[in-house]
Amino acid sequence: MYNISEVANETGFTAHTLRYYEKIGLLSSPIRQGGKRLYTAGDIRLLQFMKVLKNTGMSLEDIQEFLLDGCLLESEESEQERTPKVQKRMDILQKHLVTLEQQKKEIEMVIGLTEEKLVTYREMLAGGQKNER
Repeated sequence: MYNISEVANETGFTAHTLRYYEKIGLLSSPIRQGGKRLYTAGDIRLLQFMKVLKNTGMSLEDIQEFLLDGCLLESEESEQERTPKVQKRMDILQKHLVTLEQQKKEIEMVIGLTEEKLVTYREMLAGGQKNER
């Protein structure tokens, strides 16, 4: 079990952010012992993945829907109970993957344009072509 400071260090979220996400229902309430929040290794893995999703532009609404059922890896539910939850997460991730593929195309285009500009500027410095592309 990990306290909130340890989880903050492991996930990159501040303790304040973790408490806020819990307050707005983005995260399930962790186990409490003596009034202190205690998190499992599964909670940390889930939060780390949440950080990645957030950093790649997934909406907080989709993240909330994704995290609604907590860590499924540690769930003691039957396969029948778990299946719709897994399918829901797969649907959310599939939708996000489409967005990521579009972002990838845009980044590749920007990289290409940047490389072209660098070639042009190197040529200009070398006394070559003076017309900017």
